Amino acid sequence: MSNKQLNFKRKPVIVISFIALLLGLQCIALTAQYFAHQHSIHRALDKVERRISLDSAFLDVGNNTLNTPVNQFAIYRYLGKLNDTLESEDFPIRVKGIQNIQTNAKNFTAFPIVFNTEFKNAEQVIKVEMRSKPVESSLSFSWTALIASLFITPIFAVSNRSRKKRAVVEEIAPPSPKLIINLKDKTISNGIDEKAVTLQNKPLCFYTALVKYCIEYPDNPLPPHKDVPTELLVLANKSFGRLIELGHTKRKRPDFNANLDKTLSEIRAALDEVFTAFQEEKEKYYPPRAQGEGSRSKQHSYALPEIKEEDIEVIGN
Repeated sequence: MSNKQLNFKRKPVIVISFIALLLGLQCIALTAQYFAHQHSIHRALDKVERRISLDSAFLDVGNNTLNTPVNQFAIYRYLGKLNDTLESEDFPIRVKGIQNIQTNAKNFTAFPIVFNTEFKNAEQVIKVEMRSKPVESSLSFSWTALIASLFITPIFAVSNRSRKKRAVVEEIAPPSPKLIINLKDKTISNGIDEKAVTLQNKPLCFYTALVKYCIEYPDNPLPPHKDVPTELLVLANKSFGRLIELGHTKRKRPDFNANLDKTLSEIRAALDEVFTAFQEEKEKYYPPRAQGEGSRSKQHSYALPEIKEEDIEVIGN
């Protein structure tokens, strides 16, 4: 498939990603605008009520106890000055009336939401009618969301393309072999194909112990001219005890120090068969042969320094 065809197929994905991201960010922006509007309305109402409450001592709003009427002219003038102040300070509310005296000096079309409130001063109850802007007046298209979408979409597209490439590579790449030691059926296998080779009790237990020992002590050499380390013998005897528990043998534990060359040869032969198709991967599992000076060379070691815990799986351990 050509690059042009790939780019053509990728464009709808980028457009859809951009639209989805823009819509998501716009929803977040609108939600923030809504709550900001509600908060500003409540703050404005509190401030205006407090202002009128303070001014009521000097405002002739009448007195029920003394049976004095409301001074309409004073209320009109006060409402005009108050609304001028609210307008100059860009408050989202206006005061329509006090003590049922309403002003028409201002256009309240943009303030349709009605809030009626009452509060008491020292002598009487004062009724106030306030108007606020609707929530729609505070909702608007967010250019920040648009700019953010334009910046994020290419990053998302590149990231998405990289994930797809990795997924394709993972699908194409063949699985890596892994040493599987099965004590239940006394076999070793590579975890890829169905090939499994049966080992005798002694080499199976010794190899199981050898693998575990080299994982725990990766820097310890194992020269064949010396006795097997105590830690390795403990692991080998433990594996043999497990074979007894699984019903594979009733014999006494073998001497893992005896005939070490033969034991290692049997292990290598089994690994050669199991990893026939994976010669490079076999090296980490393969006890090295002596080079030049024979199997009892003082410089030789049958340890497996490269093996890691994630490279093996022991079944029936």
